[in-house]
Amino acid sequence: MSAASLPDITAQNMAAALQQRLSPTQLEVIDESYQHAGHAGANDSGVGTHFRVRIAAAAFDGKSRVARHRLVYDALQDFIDQGVHAIAIEVL
Repeated sequence: MSAASLPDITAQNMAAALQQRLSPTQLEVIDESYQHAGHAGANDSGVGTHFRVRIAAAAFDGKSRVARHRLVYDALQDFIDQGVHAIAIEVL
């Protein structure tokens, strides 16, 4: 993906990427960056660095916890490459 076509780091754009890659049956992406002000990886804006993903998807069936998390990280790699510092994953 070229720099010009990289998505903005928002919970909405991350949710769209997860929808496209994993077709989740439940999904919530929350920007918790404001809770990490002054911590490693935080920025001055208080958005776009720390996220919580709550997700359920048929793609997770029969997979280990590590494999489920890898699927989420793989779907969000473009965002990670742009500077997302932390993603807390809750598989529902």
